[in-house]
Amino acid sequence: MLLVKTGWTAVAVALAICPAAFAQPADREAPKGFDQVRSGIAAGKLDTVLYDSKTVGTRRKALVYTPPGFSRKKKYPVLYLLHGIGGDEKEWLKGGSPQVILDNLYADKKLEPMIVVMPNGRAMKDDRAVGNVFDREKVEAFATFEKDLLNDLIPFVEKKYPTLTDREHRAIAGLSMGGGQSLNFGLGHPEKFAWVGGFSSAPNTKRPEELVPRPEEAKKNLKLLWISCGDADGLISFSKRTHDYLYEHQVPHIYYIEPGGHDFKVWKNGLYMFSQFLFKPVDQASFPKYTVLGTPAATNVRSAKYPQILPDNRVVFRTKAPDARKVQIDLGKKYDMVKDTAGFWTVTTDSVSRGFHYYSLLIDGLPVADPASETFYGMGRMASGIEIPDRDGGYYALKDVPHGDIRIKRYLSKATNTWREMYVYTPPGYDQSGEKYPVLYLLHGGGEDQRGWATQGRTDLILDNLIAERKARPMLVVMLDGNMGNTGGPAGFSENALRAFENELKQGAIPFVESQFRVETDAKNRALAGLSMGGLQTLHAGIRNTGLFSSLGVFSSGWFANNPKLSDPQYEFMKTNAATINGNLKHLWISMGGKEDIAHQNCQVMMKKFDEMGIKYQYSEFAGGHTWPVWRHDLLMFSQLLFK
Repeated sequence: MLLVKTGWTAVAVALAICPAAFAQPADREAPKGFDQVRSGIAAGKLDTVLYDSKTVGTRRKALVYTPPGFSRKKKYPVLYLLHGIGGDEKEWLKGGSPQVILDNLYADKKLEPMIVVMPNGRAMKDDRAVGNVFDREKVEAFATFEKDLLNDLIPFVEKKYPTLTDREHRAIAGLSMGGGQSLNFGLGHPEKFAWVGGFSSAPNTKRPEELVPRPEEAKKNLKLLWISCGDADGLISFSKRTHDYLYEHQVPHIYYIEPGGHDFKVWKNGLYMFSQFLFKPVDQASFPKYTVLGTPAATNVRSAKYPQILPDNRVVFRTKAPDARKVQIDLGKKYDMVKDTAGFWTVTTDSVSRGFHYYSLLIDGLPVADPASETFYGMGRMASGIEIPDRDGGYYALKDVPHGDIRIKRYLSKATNTWREMYVYTPPGYDQSGEKYPVLYLLHGGGEDQRGWATQGRTDLILDNLIAERKARPMLVVMLDGNMGNTGGPAGFSENALRAFENELKQGAIPFVESQFRVETDAKNRALAGLSMGGLQTLHAGIRNTGLFSSLGVFSSGWFANNPKLSDPQYEFMKTNAATINGNLKHLWISMGGKEDIAHQNCQVMMKKFDEMGIKYQYSEFAGGHTWPVWRHDLLMFSQLLFK
């Protein structure tokens, strides 16, 4: 706290920089009794009003709540509160007791005095909630209400009541169908509303790209955008897709998940929380803390509620092991879990960095896969994985673009006389086309196999999106198994293992691909790349065979500075053949996950050697260490260079 002067000036400055000055809710959910009538407190007043609707061509009803102590000598902000598809202007009153919730908040000095208008959001002459409420005409009437609200209801309210009429003093929120209306109308008319809330928003909610087509403007205009839903609500996907878009585009908002379904338990709590923010200074930096539950990770098995990712990317892990003495989560960093009386162990981690991460449960010291998570072959065994939201991860998102295929092919290798397996990405339109395609051979790291780039790496989605944007040429991507039996020693980093892989590549994989797929068979249409161990395989097999490849990609790798027995012969070959290497390779692209990458120092030593030998290369860094988020980005960048 900064005190610049004594007296009132010091107090004013302290309040200006103190988080308490924002007067936002201290609790994450409503306390017991928040919706029960209290004796001995002042109460607001509910009235039914009639207004002329030129939009509908009739007089329409609305309920209006005026706060305790309402005076026509004072002007008030207004909240427009909308109902669901099966309700009318009385739905909130019948199911949610909004006047009781608001009265109690006023009594606790948690609410700014405001007028609350509850209209009938079904803008048609017979606007009763009778018959089949899903009839097309009745559903369309909810969209028509936009004109009724803006052109008829708001002008009526502002003429009849003493209101503040600027956008900063006007809010809109609703439940279900009314939640969709609130997001559609509120975000569609930033000149009218600065405060927007959707509780369990229904399928009438516009797609995020339509709701917020200009994210930078939304950041400037919105005081608060609130999106909430029950975790068991079947409509939660509509709230989540809006949140995901806002997160990606860094539009401040509250994404509030709580236990519950599509019901008034959830909506009453939404009103309790949302209303306390209104018409006050807000601290947008605190928005991520306002939730009860997180979002189940995309990598969870079907219907598993945990692990959950909180809005600030902390993760809540929960597992049942009633007889265990000690349980931890190993996410690179180990977290001790706490056991409850039912035998469930729970922990909330620190904020976890973007993208995909392996993790394990440690049960009494034994590392095992989390039964709630999908499993991935990594770390030399089946492990759990978790996908953390990445604002910049749109390049590997599933989008409405043409999609290629990943094909699993088994082949009898002429190099090893054994059956082996590869994953092959074919681009959109491959089966319908008669043309031949270039090929990228793509290698995994130590402790992984041919599945890594297809699952952890999202190779197909990355290429689909790049090809759709015409940033990469349509190509095949062949994801090989780089594990060569027992010839490699620890992690396969021996000369024998490298030679074995070179033979497999030249005598097994490439001939098989060129006999089974329509591909070009010259060097300018072949590329080779790999991460970590696969980067060493690329350095060995690629550098020694530049007559086969026009581009090499080395991700998070480099010859070992402390293993001259392995490294020196490689450097000697490169020194002797520098002119050939430089002449044949269009790209020798080297990348690293920043200084925290475990291969960073080896790579720096190697590039210095390249400089001394006159080997030409390109270097790129993307912070993130020795992890899949880095390697996905490497593929994004490298693939755009190829075959052009």
